[in-house]
Order: sequence, then C-alpha cells, then structure tokens
Amino acid sequence: MPDGAARGGPAPVLFDLDGTLVDSEPTYFEAGRRRLAQYGVTDFTWERHARFIGIGTRETLEILAREYGLNAPVEELLARKNRLYLELARAGTAVFPQMRELVGRLAAGGHPMAVASGSSRAAIEAVLAGTGLDALLSTVVSAEEVPRGKPEPDVFLAAARRLRVEPAACVVVEDAAPGVVAARRAGMRCIAVPYVAGGADDPGFAGAGLVFPGGQREFSARTAYAWIGRADRSG
Repeated sequence: MPDGAARGGPAPVLFDLDGTLVDSEPTYFEAGRRRLAQYGVTDFTWERHARFIGIGTRETLEILAREYGLNAPVEELLARKNRLYLELARAGTAVFPQMRELVGRLAAGGHPMAVASGSSRAAIEAVLAGTGLDALLSTVVSAEEVPRGKPEPDVFLAAARRLRVEPAACVVVEDAAPGVVAARRAGMRCIAVPYVAGGADDPGFAGAGLVFPGGQREFSARTAYAWIGRADRSG
C-alpha cells in the first residue's frame, strides 16, 4: 500500500466527529428525545443518552428499541432521527476551538486526515459543511458504511484504506472509550479527550497513548501536535 507515512512522512490522523471535533452530543440527545417522545417515551434523560456516547447511532437505536419495546423497524427509527438531527444541526454546531486549531496545524504540516464517525454520512457531511471543516477534512467514513461500529475497528480501518496509508502509521483522536478500544484494535495510536466528565477513569481509555483527563477544557492543540510529531519519528 503506497503511502507517505510508510516512507517517514507526516502521520495520518483520523478524527472522531461528535464530541471530539464538534460539540454535537446535545443535538443528538435532543433529536433522540424528540424521536422517542413520538413513541410515548418521556423519561429519556441526558444520563441515559450519555451511556451511548461513542457508540454508533444504529447500535444505539437497536438497544433503545429493545429497552423500550418500540414496535418499529430500526431503519425507520434511524431515518426519522437523522432527519430531526439534521434540522437541529443545521441551525448551528460548535467546533471546539482547540480542535479547529489542531486541524489547521495538521493541514499546514501535510498530514493526511479523515473523519471516522458512528454518525450517518449525511449527518457528518452536514456538520462539516456547516462548520467549514469540510475544506480540510474531505475524506469521510461513516459507521453505516462498514459491517461493525465502534468498539470494533472497521471504521478506522476503512478510513486508512481510503487515505491509502497503513493502519500502524495512523493516530486517532477520540472522545469516548469505545473509540479508543476501536483504535487499538485497528493497531493505531490514539489521543483521548474524554467528553464525559470523569470519563477518563473508564478502563477503555487505558489504551490511549495520550489522554487529556479534563477533556476539552484541558485539551491543547500544541501538545497534541507535538505528540503526533513524535509519533511520526517513532512509527
């Protein structure tokens, strides 16, 4: 597989989207809450939503359909939730400032980049376009395009193939433990920026090479970029 990283070039970097690059979890929660309310479910709280952070939308809805006994095909639930989410996301999704800076630094340094997310492709593309990140992050892989979502490695391995790079050369940036586990299963190094307060205690984060326990309030683009640079030289 020809790639610059295998010849000592800049390390490819694969970003999770929701909760990592952008603060979209509140939007996903609201879309899910509204969708479940249409089926008479009125007790879906943020705490319940937080259990699914880092897990793909389809897998989340499959679990919720079982838990709440919803008599509807998962495809129908998924399509309607995605429509609700897109309506809300287009109204505005915030990019974490230090993440935007990191993307800019990586682009200037010639690092191949991709987004590998559990969201639908339509949702990923809408958010990237709405935030302007699509100008620098044009390679996108959705979990709906691969057989298994995180914590399985499929989405990251697919992203590496599209970038034409070796998995071992890649660095993943993630906010959730299932994503860190997926990165390690893909044979990739990982930077973890936990989205959930106190989430760094989850054993899944132990596989990350660099962890910012305080999440986005502690995350530093400069520190992350320097660590990726060291990965270049050690990979």
